[in-house]
Amino acid sequence: MIKVSINKVAEYCNGRMNDKAAAAGRDLVSGASIDTRTLEAGNIFIPFKGENVDGHRFIENALSKGAAVSLTEAPLEETDEDHPLIHVEDGLAALQMIAKRHLEEVAPKVIAITGSNGKTTTKDMVECLLADDYKVKKTIGNYNNEIGLPLTLLELDDDTEISILEMGMDRTGDIHFLSTLTKPDIAIITNVGESHIEKLGSREKIAEAKYEITDGLKEGGVLIYSKDYPLLNELTATEDRGFKMISAGVSEENDHVVSHVSQNAGGTSFEVGGLHVDIPQLGSHNAMNATLSLLAVGALGEDMAALTGRFDKLRVSSMRMEQAVHSSGALIINDAYNASPSSMKSAVDTVAGLDYSKKILVMADILELGDYSETLHRSVGEHISSSGRDFKLLTFGTESKFIAEAAAGVDARHFDDIREVAGHLEEMLDEDTVVLLKGSRGMEMERVKSHIW
Repeated sequence: MIKVSINKVAEYCNGRMNDKAAAAGRDLVSGASIDTRTLEAGNIFIPFKGENVDGHRFIENALSKGAAVSLTEAPLEETDEDHPLIHVEDGLAALQMIAKRHLEEVAPKVIAITGSNGKTTTKDMVECLLADDYKVKKTIGNYNNEIGLPLTLLELDDDTEISILEMGMDRTGDIHFLSTLTKPDIAIITNVGESHIEKLGSREKIAEAKYEITDGLKEGGVLIYSKDYPLLNELTATEDRGFKMISAGVSEENDHVVSHVSQNAGGTSFEVGGLHVDIPQLGSHNAMNATLSLLAVGALGEDMAALTGRFDKLRVSSMRMEQAVHSSGALIINDAYNASPSSMKSAVDTVAGLDYSKKILVMADILELGDYSETLHRSVGEHISSSGRDFKLLTFGTESKFIAEAAAGVDARHFDDIREVAGHLEEMLDEDTVVLLKGSRGMEMERVKSHIW
């Protein structure tokens, strides 16, 4: 993590120290915190002014818990001279400036990852492939926005060789900012789906927002993406911006074609570029994520063929096609971390390909779809119907009723209470059953698992 003097912190963020901070200027800070509940001794404390809480109220608490120094937006003339403080105009901007300078000092190779789905899994896969040979640091949890990503950067040790950064977005310009802040060597776009369509208005706008990851890409850097998404093709075909482009996907027009995808309860197998690859995760979408991660390490100069065996050690973040066996013998697949229409359909395809006689889909609302919500929920139901009518479908929420309505010919039931869903599901479980739990994060579909366990 960042270990510099208080003087350096002030220099990095163009801040002005009070007398107490200046007197301790050569003292080292170690790490940063925005929350006194998790603050550690030696941290820089960075207070934010939020809509409901002003972090400046906690400065004294932070320093009493051992913070080396605190930033403040309050004029130094109005503050307590007994505390070491650095005045800045904007706490968030200061955090970002400090993180940027620390990244420049450490100077690792930066691999940036964005996409509508699969960012975290791809991040975990890249780390798995590289961790034996490099000092690697990756995004902390889902710290992938304008606050979380700088905090991730401040966790980089001086000897970090590769930084794997997940980049999330809420609106146009978010990825542009994160990319220009970090200047990636390698950028990955996992896919273009419907997430954030409520705010951006169209998939075209979503594709453009994801493509912003190239805005900070270093001269001679590498963009890894898929030509399976025509909207990305239009963006990549019209510009020469000084970076190399590598594509992968199921379409034959890709540089690397993913084929012969098969799966069982133990994971997924596929072929790409003459390589046979086995991964312990379910789903054709994870075959794509694994391919993108292999291409990323290949772009670093590593031998992809020599690294494929490392997927055996892969551990992805929780609630992403996470498997567990119920006491009844049923296989429960918990993919409830988040959802979009496209990821819902991919998960359905995964279950359809498994060798179980009973296949139960437990699905909740997909959030943040705005005026497109009914249409896109119905598209999931139609996909279920076209994938095979041997499914049993249980839906929960307000919008997911459209999934059930559109799943023609499928045994479907809709519930308003998640405990009723769990109770109905538990009666259906046996060793011949596979269950998928899927819904947006706000629906907390993992509660179904907790009710039946």
